[in-house]
Amino acid sequence: MNSHRLCSFRNRQRALLGASLITLAFSSAAQAAPAETEEVIVTGTRETQQTQFTALSSVDLFSAEIVHSTVTNNIDEALATLVPSFDVKRLPASDGLEFIRPATLDNLSPDMTLVLVNGKRFHRSAFLGSNGAQATDLAQISSFATGHIELLRDGASAQYGSDAIAGVVNILLSQDTGIAAYGQSSQYYYGDGLTLQLGAHGGIALPNDGHVVLTVEYQKANETSRTHQRADAIAFQAAHPDLTVPDPVQRWGNPDQQGVKAALDASMGLNAYVEAYAFGTLAAARQISDINWRNPDATAAAYAITPVFPGFDLRRIYPTGFTPVEGVNALDSQMAAGVRHKGSDDFTWDISASYGVNNSRFFLNNSINASLGPDSPTDFNLGHMIESEIDLNGDAVYRWHLPFLADALNVAFGSEYRAETFQIKAGDKASYEAGPGVTAGLAAASNGFPGFADTQAGSWTQTSYAGYIDLQAPVTKAWQLEVALRDESYSDFGNTFNYKFGTRYELIEGLAFRGSYSTGFKAPTPGQINATSTSQGLDTVTLQVFTNGRLSPLNPVAQFFGAKPLKPEESKTATMGLAWQTDYGFSGSIDAYKTDVSKRFSISQTFSVTPTIRAQLIAENVPGAASFTSVNFFTNDFNTMTRGVDFVGSYAHELSGGQFTVTGAYSYTSTKVTSGSLAAAANYSQKIIYEQGVPQQNISATATYDIGAFSLLSRVRYYGPWTDSSGNTTGDIFQHFGGLAFVDVAVTYQINEKMSVRLGAENVGNFYPEKAVYQASRGIDYSRDAPYDTNGGNYYLRYDVKL
Repeated sequence: MNSHRLCSFRNRQRALLGASLITLAFSSAAQAAPAETEEVIVTGTRETQQTQFTALSSVDLFSAEIVHSTVTNNIDEALATLVPSFDVKRLPASDGLEFIRPATLDNLSPDMTLVLVNGKRFHRSAFLGSNGAQATDLAQISSFATGHIELLRDGASAQYGSDAIAGVVNILLSQDTGIAAYGQSSQYYYGDGLTLQLGAHGGIALPNDGHVVLTVEYQKANETSRTHQRADAIAFQAAHPDLTVPDPVQRWGNPDQQGVKAALDASMGLNAYVEAYAFGTLAAARQISDINWRNPDATAAAYAITPVFPGFDLRRIYPTGFTPVEGVNALDSQMAAGVRHKGSDDFTWDISASYGVNNSRFFLNNSINASLGPDSPTDFNLGHMIESEIDLNGDAVYRWHLPFLADALNVAFGSEYRAETFQIKAGDKASYEAGPGVTAGLAAASNGFPGFADTQAGSWTQTSYAGYIDLQAPVTKAWQLEVALRDESYSDFGNTFNYKFGTRYELIEGLAFRGSYSTGFKAPTPGQINATSTSQGLDTVTLQVFTNGRLSPLNPVAQFFGAKPLKPEESKTATMGLAWQTDYGFSGSIDAYKTDVSKRFSISQTFSVTPTIRAQLIAENVPGAASFTSVNFFTNDFNTMTRGVDFVGSYAHELSGGQFTVTGAYSYTSTKVTSGSLAAAANYSQKIIYEQGVPQQNISATATYDIGAFSLLSRVRYYGPWTDSSGNTTGDIFQHFGGLAFVDVAVTYQINEKMSVRLGAENVGNFYPEKAVYQASRGIDYSRDAPYDTNGGNYYLRYDVKL
């Protein structure tokens, strides 16, 4: 980009940011799009008549219309557009994270946000991220099945148990028995990433106010590529002019994906007081993506000609090198059923059971197990990771009328049993086998992503029992108090007790103060405790592939390096804020919070594998040990302090015969490492990533204008500065990225009462961030750790039918 274009680009960015701040000031709001202020909420409270304004904690509410106003049909990406403090990274070529993308709230770990569907805990993904997080994959839940989404931005472990440190996402499925369908096509300005989405929704009414509603949704998204030819590939082409080297040799961008999602919601009254209900979700998807190119002139561990395999030369199979293609076939489902009593204003109960499972089968194509020589296949089944969870719940609410209170004391109590099982199934033997070629220095296992070995395979279960009580007392008409207590016992590490105190005081009509203090925890999962894995990466300086083994903290070799059994991550959260609503269409809230998390999970420091250590790992039957260059393990490593402010609100007013609405949010989040190994100078690079790896300040503001048959939408998203690391094995190179603003626009035309069509564009200005200078040797143009989509502008056309 020349200096004139760079100056023009920055001026446009400043103009966009200025426009967003003006919009924010005008609306005193931003994008968290609260729906009707008086709509009853069910998250973070067991009081049956709580609204956003009367809630003791901050709860954002997103209608289906708002969720569907984004180009994506993935709930995680929609929330990342609508909630400034909610971040989803795309992470191309990241050993699985490009398929199961981590979603974070308030810069806390992805598995510190609890996900509920219809108020019931949703299972986590089987995949463990690079930092140890094992979180729920929100992309497995159909967006078109959503009635609305509630986001609690407060600690809630005393109410819901493990994981609810940053907050709770509660997805309420639609109970609308009407018939609806949509079709949407989108593509990036660049000309790639063509995506087709189709969805259908319908139901029937049942006796006694019952219903059955079914939703099915399909998506096919082509890959994207924001890539240039690698320098070593250019040099290889120059050294071998008789060959035609692909340009580029590998692709950096969104994976190629195809999948279907479905959801069911049903209920039927058994009598005047008791209702039976059931709901569930189902998703199946296949995704593929390139990983690092193997250079024949620099990958001796694969290309070396040895006497072990006379006459075998890998260049005959891959003369221009090879780019392994990793992929996942995922099957995800959950079903819940129960009976509940709702015929009384003073006493209700709910008994339910749920079962959820995530089964991810990983595969690798276009690769080689060099140690097997000519006997190696080129496509590999790497094995399965399976997470299954059983939840049994008994909940009750009693409204106790006491003469000294302004209204009834809300007494909620209940118990929960959970069984969580993590399972690994071995892949093809060739995907992990160390063949005869290892004696000549040829690499064992499938090159790029070694498979799960039979010695890694197994099944591990953790059970827990919990009991809770949650009291909400209206001391006066203006003052409410809440106390929640929860005690929980885990089979793997013992007991944990958590509490929450909350208060709300209405200072004047329409203006209320609220605050809370709570403790929380994130329990180590069976996968985090027991799983081992092998990963390969590329040093951006040497361009050499390295192999790292992540061991279980229970492994004797890991314990030799200092590993200890994992303990729960623990938190203390304090919040305070103001909420308001007016008669002239202006409502909102501002909340400050501080969350201290201790014993945070992380990857230990990486220990170099000496010949002696390698021999010990082989003796322990650790898969892939013969090719390890380093090992590490999960550990309770460090403590952090996160502070922030969230400002949300909306303004609605009639304007020139139409309805004008501005909604939005501003978020400030600051995370500091306060103690532990990351606070040490030796781990400065990881400390920087935790503290500066996501923007501290984010804004999202949306304006809509509905007039006649037309609806106009404009959304501004601003992401503040952040810092990235190149991820080298030796040394660290950091790059600082400045703030960036995007504008989304759409126009919807209501053809008639039943049909509408929408034409829109996200990032209409087709802006790109600064290029990832220190990662350029890998062929990547834009940082894969970016907190926003780096594929440029995306335009779409959507057609909706409602009968």
